[in-house]
Amino acid sequence: MVLREVLHAHIPTLTASSTVRDAVDKMDIYQFPALVVVDPEGSPMAVVTEGDICRAMDKSGTLIGIGSSSILDIATLEPTTVHADCEVSDALHMMIGSGLTILPVVDAEGLCGVVLRVDLMQAILMDASQAASDAGAHGA
Repeated sequence: MVLREVLHAHIPTLTASSTVRDAVDKMDIYQFPALVVVDPEGSPMAVVTEGDICRAMDKSGTLIGIGSSSILDIATLEPTTVHADCEVSDALHMMIGSGLTILPVVDAEGLCGVVLRVDLMQAILMDASQAASDAGAHGA
C-alpha cells in the first residue's frame, strides 16, 4: 500500500503571508493538528504544528502577542516530504525515526496531501486484518 491510497488530499494550507492567527483558525475549523505552508507553485515550504504554536506561545508568554506574527517565524522550514508512491510502512518508520507528526506528500505537481502517523498505523493494521481475512477465506 502506498501513501497515495491513504493521504488526506483535501487539506487546508497556508501561504508565506499567513499569520499564527490564520493557522490557529484553520486548525480549529478543519480540526487538523498541523498545516503545510505552500509556495505560489503549490510546493511545501514549511510545516507548522500545534506544538510549534504552543512552544512559541510559551516563549513569548502570550498567544495574543504572537497572533499577528508570520507563520514562517515559528514553522519548520524546508520540511521533510515524501513521494506519493512511497510505501506506507516506509513512511511510518521514517516519521517515527525523525519524530515527525505530519508528513507532506508530493508528486510531480507539488503537494498532493499529508499523512499523520495515526493514518499510517491505521492503514497497516487494516491491511493486515484484510490479509488475515483473505487467508482465512482461502483456507476454508
